[in-house]
Amino acid sequence: MEENIKKEIILTQEGYDKLEEELELLKTTKRKEVAERLKVAISFGDLSENAEYDEAKKEQAALEERIMKLENMVRIAVIIDEENVDLDIVTIGSIVKIYDKDFDEEVEYTIVGSAEADPYDFKISNESPVGRALLGRQKGEEVSVTVPDGITKLKILDITR
Repeated sequence: MEENIKKEIILTQEGYDKLEEELELLKTTKRKEVAERLKVAISFGDLSENAEYDEAKKEQAALEERIMKLENMVRIAVIIDEENVDLDIVTIGSIVKIYDKDFDEEVEYTIVGSAEADPYDFKISNESPVGRALLGRQKGEEVSVTVPDGITKLKILDITR
């Protein structure tokens, strides 16, 4: 746990804004909802056998834990200035169009910090096998990446932001 506290969180401005938005929602709306559920559960009487109370307390604990985690992430976040992303090499914030030789297809990924990664939205972490393999590479380069299914070969077609 101590290691995570010191590790910087690398985010794009969009990712940072999403964290701030979630944090605000949790601290205002969600806290009020959980407090109201607790109040209703307490009104049922005997807390020792009150499932609603136990559930509301668990929800409150999970909510407060998420709020603390988000506050920590926001505090130590390093925001990538996407306007200054180097277009000559792949860096965090780059949008990289690659050709996947194994699947014979072109794919476009945005390289982001691990906190912002979302493979379903084609945002891959700089710490993932593919992200690590692409970092520092240039347009036209071919890279081999060890993935769970073996080794895949990728060619960098373009780097944008």
